[in-house]
Amino acid sequence: MSLWDDLEDCVDTPSSFEAKNGERGTIKPKSNFDPGDDAVALRKAIEGMGTEEKVLIDILTHRSSAQRQQICEAYQEATGRTLVEDLKGDTSGDFGDLLVALASSPAVYDCHEVMRAMKGAGTADSVLIEIFASRSNEQIKALTDVYLEETEKKLTLDMRDEVSGDFSTALLLLAEGKRDDNTTVNNAKAKDDAKTLYEAGEKKWGTDESQFVEILCQRSIPQLRKTMVEYKNISGKTLQQSIEGEMSGELEELLVAIVKCVKSAPAYFAERLHESMKGGGTDESTLNRIMVSRSEIDLLDIRAEFKKLYEYSLHSAIESDCGGEYEKTLLKICGGDDD
Repeated sequence: MSLWDDLEDCVDTPSSFEAKNGERGTIKPKSNFDPGDDAVALRKAIEGMGTEEKVLIDILTHRSSAQRQQICEAYQEATGRTLVEDLKGDTSGDFGDLLVALASSPAVYDCHEVMRAMKGAGTADSVLIEIFASRSNEQIKALTDVYLEETEKKLTLDMRDEVSGDFSTALLLLAEGKRDDNTTVNNAKAKDDAKTLYEAGEKKWGTDESQFVEILCQRSIPQLRKTMVEYKNISGKTLQQSIEGEMSGELEELLVAIVKCVKSAPAYFAERLHESMKGGGTDESTLNRIMVSRSEIDLLDIRAEFKKLYEYSLHSAIESDCGGEYEKTLLKICGGDDD
């Protein structure tokens, strides 16, 4: 039985969507913190002869995101330049991208990742899927606000030009950031929704994708967990198995990602991290995005799931897959070895 087929604990375990920053993260706020001192140290490290990477790494990986934003303000006041601009000018490659990610606020970073995914010919659907399937209403609203501020356009309007069909309908529903966030579970509704999904898929010839989209993109996380259990009672299959059997392409990928995040966001991210490092090359942008965006939310849980799934630690995976300053920075964010 795969990790995703076991629904027993699903209803009662806490969800990462409800996790408050700092509880299960690897990066904690620094006590006796002085943004002005840090800004001076960063400026010296950047402006001196050659860049002192160690200083950049130590400061940016040992301050909370909110503290890093205070450093950015102090830096700009002192220099008239933004820290992000100076990091881009002074560092390069994956290491530079990772430092820029750390120096950006979570909403700005998410927004820029979405913009990057929609830029140029074709769309990096897997990035859009990962972000919109895993973020809370609050996080989605914050990223769409940044998008409006930076482009003077509504993200959902721009997304309409990039994606189509049922996949577009589902993604746009998620991008509205209006998922029901009621934590009370309605058992009768869960049974009804499970029956609706069964009749829209397994029970009929062809699939009514719109029912899957409506339920999976709008119900609350606790409600969906209960629905997944009821679904298995009715059909004998997990909802994920049915989606994989009935659908294909981006819509399948998105709905499976939602189901996985509802069940266990840390396990979903552990899988994504593993995929980003397995085989010949490394998908550094996915690695950066997950490590930075989950560093204060649930990276400790992601590490635990990674170890459980693959029998080696996330720390050792990074060590064997990355190198140089880039590896050092990722290992600091990772925060420890589970071997």
